[in-house]
Amino acid sequence: MRVTLKAMIVLMAVAISVTGCKDSPEEKAKEHGQEIWFEEYLHDYGQIVEDSDGTWSFVFKNLGETAIVINRVRSTCGCTVVDWPHEPFEPGTTGEITVKYNTATTGTFLKSVIVYSTAANSPVKLQIKGKVVAGEAEKEEE
Repeated sequence: MRVTLKAMIVLMAVAISVTGCKDSPEEKAKEHGQEIWFEEYLHDYGQIVEDSDGTWSFVFKNLGETAIVINRVRSTCGCTVVDWPHEPFEPGTTGEITVKYNTATTGTFLKSVIVYSTAANSPVKLQIKGKVVAGEAEKEEE
């Protein structure tokens, strides 16, 4: 009876440890090298004229070995609207996430957009910043 009880306890412990060893989706993604990379993570509009087009496209690339899907993109403010592709991106391919900032109000801004995908480095934070000015913006000399 004692041997049977000990054997059952050992078997249960082994079963629990084996079950706990399964890779999480993130670990599997890292193992397969899934990664989404953006050409820039912060876009600075500089000065932008009030009521002008505040659209910017963040270009990304799948650096992984398997397809990546962008599940959701969330902006931190109602003044920022995002559009993203919903189809899978095969390794080496590029795509764009379009961000449109409402330039109706003057002043400085810094807004974030969070990208959720099947990549190992998800979520990714993208930001836009700038200053909305009335009238024509002064051109900065380089």
